[in-house]
Amino acid sequence: MALTADQILAAQKANLETLFGLTTKAFEGVEKLVELNVTASKAALTEAQSTAQAALNVKDAQELLTLQASLFQPLAEKTAAYSRHLYDIAQGTGAEFTKAFEAKAAEAQQTFVGLVDSASKNAPAGSETAVAVLKSAVAAANNAFESVQKAVKQASDVAEANFNAVSTQAVAAAKTTTTSRKR
Repeated sequence: MALTADQILAAQKANLETLFGLTTKAFEGVEKLVELNVTASKAALTEAQSTAQAALNVKDAQELLTLQASLFQPLAEKTAAYSRHLYDIAQGTGAEFTKAFEAKAAEAQQTFVGLVDSASKNAPAGSETAVAVLKSAVAAANNAFESVQKAVKQASDVAEANFNAVSTQAVAAAKTTTTSRKR
């Protein structure tokens, strides 16, 4: 079974729509990243100004150490929050690309299976073994692809859990350090 001009044109149109959709998603991710960085930069500038003002009002070394300790925990929390936002943006954008890829891969698999089925119906007598081998290979490839998708999903889940654990531990360590410095 050969592809018709209409089928090829429809496939090209679908691919072009996917490309533009993914490009739009990529730009949305960049926009979110720029917005996050502008917000973080404004906050950092404002905090730097108030910290500098507070440092100028320090009267002795003990007061300076207390000021320094009071700044450490919020800095760790803000760094963890920034990292979390950054991770969420990357994860969201990556998820859109993954979803589009999986949809296209599933569509391509269905098309290929349809072509194999059509070819097997029109195959000459005596080619049943070759057709069976081809169908078996297609099924094995589909199973392998699904296994890879599951492994990637599991690895992504583990990476996210590790990221959350590290962020939580960093903030907890900052709290512990701040508490011990105040004593």
